[in-house]
Amino acid sequence: MADANVQATIHNQILADKEWPVVKKPHPPFYFGGFAACAANFFTHPLDLLKVRQQTMKGTGNGLVHVVRGVFAEGGMLGFYNGMSAAVLRQMTYSMARFATYEELKKRMSREDGSLPFYRMAVAGIVAGAVGGICGTPADIVLVRLQNDGSLPLAQRRNYKHAIDGLVQITRSEGPRGLFKGAVPNVSRAMLMTGAQLCSYDAFKDLLLSTPYFTNGLALHFSASLLSGFVATTITSPFDVVKTRVMNAGPTSPYR
Repeated sequence: MADANVQATIHNQILADKEWPVVKKPHPPFYFGGFAACAANFFTHPLDLLKVRQQTMKGTGNGLVHVVRGVFAEGGMLGFYNGMSAAVLRQMTYSMARFATYEELKKRMSREDGSLPFYRMAVAGIVAGAVGGICGTPADIVLVRLQNDGSLPLAQRRNYKHAIDGLVQITRSEGPRGLFKGAVPNVSRAMLMTGAQLCSYDAFKDLLLSTPYFTNGLALHFSASLLSGFVATTITSPFDVVKTRVMNAGPTSPYR
């Protein structure tokens, strides 16, 4: 019995001393993020539509309850999903370009040991946001117009059939430059959004960890993400309003 225990101890020690190869967890490709953003659109699109309607309405009567009633009266529950094709196209361009740029910059800016300082991470995120904003602007214009079309008088509606039809009609009526109307506030918003999320996320995570209510886990990351999203949305809201109004405007609009 004693010999068996000694042999087991020796065997365990050999296993402990043995250098096992490190198996690295495979990093998902950047386009997974784009597909995930498209899937998330099915849940967030109604809220985005209400936001666009409120941002483009003038005068009184643009409260949330009033807008919800108006959208439902126009098209029922499906009315909240107007412009869904453009929303998917936007994520396939904006999100994929942003994720691809961010991953490539992380590789190039990482140190030899693989670490990435926070300031480099922030620079990579801001640059990635700018690239994504440029790539996503054409789809964003179509999205804004499709979402807001139902609130316009019949004579002023664009009546785009879907995202591709919207791109074609904009090119014909406003020229290729029309596809990038509102690019400046859109890119500014994307850069601020990414930078604010990165900075506030780490700050909130450290703050929550300093309390006795959180440990490193799902609840911590969810709470920090929720708070950082609130901060980033608040900071970028003025740019978002300007972007929406410029993109929704026609070729004769005072917005340039």
